[in-house]
Amino acid sequence: MNPLFVPSTPISASSYPGLNEHSFILPAGFRQEEGRMATTCPILVEQDIPVHLRDGVTIRVDIFRPVGTEKVPVLMGWSSYGKQASWLTLDLFGHPTRMDVKKEWEDGLNKFEGPNPAYWVAHGYAVASPDPRGVFMSEGDIQAWGPQEARDEYDVIEWLAAQSWCNGKVGLSGTSMLAMTQYFVAALRPPHLAAIAPCEGASDLYRDNLARGGMPAKLFASQIFSHVYGNGRTEDLAGMIDREPLYGEYWASKTADLERIVTPAYIVASWTNLVHTGGTFRAWERISSPEKWLRVHNTHEWHEYYHPDHVEELRRFFDYYLKGINNNWPDTPRVRLAVLNPGHEDILDRNESEFPLKRQQYRRLYLAEQNRLSESPLAHSAAVRYVPGEEYATFRIGCDRDMEITGYIMLKLWVEVEGSDDMDLFAFVRKRDGEGRLLLSRVVTGRIFAGANGRLRVSLRESEESTPYRPEPFFREEKKLSRGEIVPVCIGFWPMSMRWNRGEVLELVVCGHDLLVRPEFPDMPAEENFNRGTHVLHIGGNFDAFLALPCIETA
Repeated sequence: MNPLFVPSTPISASSYPGLNEHSFILPAGFRQEEGRMATTCPILVEQDIPVHLRDGVTIRVDIFRPVGTEKVPVLMGWSSYGKQASWLTLDLFGHPTRMDVKKEWEDGLNKFEGPNPAYWVAHGYAVASPDPRGVFMSEGDIQAWGPQEARDEYDVIEWLAAQSWCNGKVGLSGTSMLAMTQYFVAALRPPHLAAIAPCEGASDLYRDNLARGGMPAKLFASQIFSHVYGNGRTEDLAGMIDREPLYGEYWASKTADLERIVTPAYIVASWTNLVHTGGTFRAWERISSPEKWLRVHNTHEWHEYYHPDHVEELRRFFDYYLKGINNNWPDTPRVRLAVLNPGHEDILDRNESEFPLKRQQYRRLYLAEQNRLSESPLAHSAAVRYVPGEEYATFRIGCDRDMEITGYIMLKLWVEVEGSDDMDLFAFVRKRDGEGRLLLSRVVTGRIFAGANGRLRVSLRESEESTPYRPEPFFREEKKLSRGEIVPVCIGFWPMSMRWNRGEVLELVVCGHDLLVRPEFPDMPAEENFNRGTHVLHIGGNFDAFLALPCIETA
């Protein structure tokens, strides 16, 4: 595969305090800074411990554990951000409420997006925080997920389990990058990995992040990996998507082998995450763990991960699998869903036995003239044109009764392009009230979500549909459009659950640009796309253009 690497951002550009291998005790009542969570018991801190990986590379790990001789399980969060001196913190984003994470919900000892030692040590756990290969003073080159990083994490799990203070059980915890890495290592089945708890984690780097819908997206990855620090090199994901724009051997190595995961798993997801939603639900469906749970929330991953109520529930999960405490965790509903209802109150923690829901009934709404969606296909053919980047096509239908959509939406279009040989298509399903006002879900204070969405580069339209209304593009071969050629495309959406109340309007938007705005980086510019000329949507007659909605009977 010969992946590309670039020089890592030098450690001198960070606030890293330097290598300092030593042990010390934090007393009860210690606060890292004013307003932070305080420790409630003494904590033994072992800083910059050297751990030797199977290929001889040495990395550095910080361990926080109880003072005493009782053997305890250990929780680990694995990411490249750094166990100290991370560029990413919840104070970085200039958000008035720290992305709705109260300062006292973090102890400041924690790795970004990882577990709080002050909380977990007080409840009889150790917390391990590694600097992976290449990060800060760990040897080697920084990896971006994949086989090497998974092997490294495997080695650290087994090293932790063998320590004299450990009871032999290791759990993985964390959100975002710290969730993604869990899939890769769990697929290797480390003998002492007892449980995983990925909170919002992509599972296929190509389809979820770097080329969703076949469209290269480099800005977010470049932003993140330009702020990881080390003495060596960093894997160049942006360079790789330029060199390997199609799905091949390299990107397959960045796809977690989910079916091999058999570890007990507690997965947390949302409908509104612009990075992780698709991959988190894919993980839920595909992992082979007989003991797995899914909770879908209605806010942001960081709020959910650090909210005290959810931390308490996470401890129940780990207490059962890492400590053997009989706390009836297996009686927890296997699936709990949030149902979004913009303009009204969302439904939270609705108990279900599976996802997708077996009781879903797909309903087709056909694209029609005069910006309409219709229950019946248009008898004659027509065309709708828009200039990408300047205009978009909309289709609407009023709701004469309450309606819930929960599952995977699909849009079938017949498309043509004038003045180009390719098209980048973006599609959104959203809600308006009876007066035409747009109703959007709030993710965190002041940041909203544009609606259920899918996208596709038309030259990469070849796909299979092993599950009805769930197209899976191959992304392996380009098929450019000829002048005047009209082709069918099926655009799969990331999953969604939303209600429309009687009198509200369901709106489909088809356009050539992204309407999604990252709540973390709202000023990040849009990615470049292939759109030129005019997009033409053919509807009616022989062109069965429709929106397929997974409808759930409402009470």
